[in-house]
Amino acid sequence: MNTLPPKPTGLALVATLLLALTLPLAAAPSGFKQPDPARHPNLFTWTDTCNVHVIRDGDTALLIDLGDGSVLDHLEEIGVKRVEWILFTHHHREQCQGAPKLKGRNVKLAAPEAERALFENPASYRKMIVRLGDPFTVHGSSFVRPAVEPIKLDQTFQRMDTFTWRGREFRCVDTRGNSPGGMSYFLNEGGRWLAFTGDVMMDGAKMHTWFDTDWDYGFAAGVWAIANGTGQIAAYNPAWMLPSHGPAIANAKQQIEEFQQKLFNLERLLVRGYPVMSFAAAAQDKTSQPTVVPNVWQVSPHVFKFRGPNFAPNFYMILADSGRALVVDCGLIQTNILDTALEGMRQKLGLKAIDAMVLTHMHGDHFLQAPHLKKNWGTQFWALDRMKDVCERPEAFDYAAPIQSYGIGVDRIKFDRLFKSGETFDWEGFRFTIDWMPGQTEFGLCLTGMIDGRKVAFTGDNIFGNPADPKQSGHEAMSSRTSGILEEGYIVAAEYLTKLKPDILLGGHSFVMDQPAAFIERYRKWSYEMRDAFKSLSSEPEYRWWFDPFWVRAEPYRVAVKRGESVEVTVNVRNFEAKPLAFDILPHAPPGLSATSGRWTGTVPAQGRTQFTLRLTAAPDATPGIRHVAFDITRGGKRLGELFDCIVEVRE
Repeated sequence: MNTLPPKPTGLALVATLLLALTLPLAAAPSGFKQPDPARHPNLFTWTDTCNVHVIRDGDTALLIDLGDGSVLDHLEEIGVKRVEWILFTHHHREQCQGAPKLKGRNVKLAAPEAERALFENPASYRKMIVRLGDPFTVHGSSFVRPAVEPIKLDQTFQRMDTFTWRGREFRCVDTRGNSPGGMSYFLNEGGRWLAFTGDVMMDGAKMHTWFDTDWDYGFAAGVWAIANGTGQIAAYNPAWMLPSHGPAIANAKQQIEEFQQKLFNLERLLVRGYPVMSFAAAAQDKTSQPTVVPNVWQVSPHVFKFRGPNFAPNFYMILADSGRALVVDCGLIQTNILDTALEGMRQKLGLKAIDAMVLTHMHGDHFLQAPHLKKNWGTQFWALDRMKDVCERPEAFDYAAPIQSYGIGVDRIKFDRLFKSGETFDWEGFRFTIDWMPGQTEFGLCLTGMIDGRKVAFTGDNIFGNPADPKQSGHEAMSSRTSGILEEGYIVAAEYLTKLKPDILLGGHSFVMDQPAAFIERYRKWSYEMRDAFKSLSSEPEYRWWFDPFWVRAEPYRVAVKRGESVEVTVNVRNFEAKPLAFDILPHAPPGLSATSGRWTGTVPAQGRTQFTLRLTAAPDATPGIRHVAFDITRGGKRLGELFDCIVEVRE
């Protein structure tokens, strides 16, 4: 007698299918999950620092990514005795930090060819002295996250390769974006595509992390790449999209379309609010006039700047009636042009002395010629107090565009006078105020004062453009690696300028912006829209975890230690939440180096910060050279893996 219930048809069938899509993933033994056990009974997912996808064939398996390697201790629970291959979607440490556990298991490893060196020679992407053009950096600040120890690959894949394992053919598709050479693997099983997509997109049309996709100085290369990668995935219309983080995504095409629209909106807001790549010179200045000194232009009776074709130096001079001068920034000027101009100003405009240079922010291109001014004019260097450490010892941080990255032999600047935000000073009949004004970077200031009857604001690199153009919002580079959280950056700058109501803005790179009130309002509106765009893509409810690459940060970031000796660094831990949060941080040091202070556990106050001391010891027989130490982070009970690191050079 047939006791099976009748098969649903019509509306009942639709209801049954919809119910199936809303059911939780089926549980497999001991922590394994199965996205679709009925149609794909040999597909399992294990989750630790990332999702490890297991494809079973009898008692043998192929893995997509490895995570911390704990999956290896549990495979027998699903009948797997041997792993033949691991295909890595990309190089990020949380995908592969368990690789040392593979020793002696005879497992073959494969990854994208575009990231071979990141797997096999990871230390080459960690430098004690950085340069603007270093690979995979934003002006010297690295956006790649290679493993602590080299991982030797048996095979690599180009962007349109195929790979066959036990009769299954995987298509290898270039889906870079969250990683510079990231790859997805497509498997057709039973006429349905399974897409193993790494960190291209998470469930809910979310991006895994912004700081991994933030590849350049606010020009959206990573955004374009990840949008193109999702287009490749959508073309397969996969039944299941199996990302490296978060739940599997059924029938992902609609989510991909939503994700792409978010990316298009982000790109529109992200790339400069003025025509930097086309008409920047036309927008640079409609106010200043030429003087009797070549290349020196006059903004007002007491304010001068440099100007020329395709020439965007950082230099303003306030020239008092006494002949004494105050300079704002001094960089991106050839020494001979600077000297010739200053000599011309001495002879024809009455320049007698340059008392001080006020530095608007930490980026090296704004003070490349500062030592030359000190040597030839005895010029002092003035700045905001919070700029001190990042300019006097920039190698201790991993921020973009430190002075050393310009390669001119100037590695730091030492200040003669530091101001607190809001502090005023009198100079040659003028009264000035120095305020904290972040934006492009946290470490910036605004110098304001009444000059020639107008309220003048020297704003550094925070706002650029032509105020008369209603299409321009004025923002400059939006980069996470300048310590650029919006609530501590551009939003602060916009609200500050709105309240200040300046008559004229004198920005970096020779931008003179007259009558800027409406311009500032557009800038303010943009700053909030930019934050909303980031929030719409964030995989974290508190988007700053997703945006900021510095919420666990070692200081000094770069440190040297002799063989057989130890060195200490301070690890700063930040909590963005409105409640206290528990952290567990386990340092992972490579051979020849040990973290002798061990694991740190602690609670960081709500919206607070704390520190702990990490002691690193080099073995007496350690091979000299550069290594990096990663921090395996568990935050609020959630395992995140080796997100951040510090650099250690072992010396003889």
